[in-house]
Amino acid sequence: MKIEAQDNAEFTRIGTQIEQFSVAMLTSIDGDGALISRPMSPLKMDASGALWLFTDVRSAKVEQLRVVNLTFSDAQRAIYVSLSGHGEIYAEHGDAEKLWTSFAESWFPDGPDSSRLALLKFVPDAADYWDATHRKMVRVLGMASCVVSGEPITTATTAVAQN
Repeated sequence: MKIEAQDNAEFTRIGTQIEQFSVAMLTSIDGDGALISRPMSPLKMDASGALWLFTDVRSAKVEQLRVVNLTFSDAQRAIYVSLSGHGEIYAEHGDAEKLWTSFAESWFPDGPDSSRLALLKFVPDAADYWDATHRKMVRVLGMASCVVSGEPITTATTAVAQN
């Protein structure tokens, strides 16, 4: 995954933790209120902290993006990151072409111009990450408001709890 230079320190820390991941679990809520998770391949984290992924416009998940969670887990490296937020769909194929990978061809054999292909922009509102080596869980709250205001996340919006 490509990580662009971030606008704030908290996004930089999250980007450093997740940049080696090729797969994350995207969880949404279906029409019956059930949690639905599926593996997704994040393509990039833009400068504002949003993560970009490919999706099929025919997928049920495109109607389930009001509240979503994106989770990264690597037990060997003791890295666990959970991002909460919402998703947005973009169908501009020029952007899809810039992010295209040969891995995506399995799902979109027509390439980056496929009529089924769209970009899913995941916009995080909050993040939890676990530093298993130090037995700490860190919760970052207010990420969206800090991005909008341009102010850094302060200690008042960051809580550290010992596990």
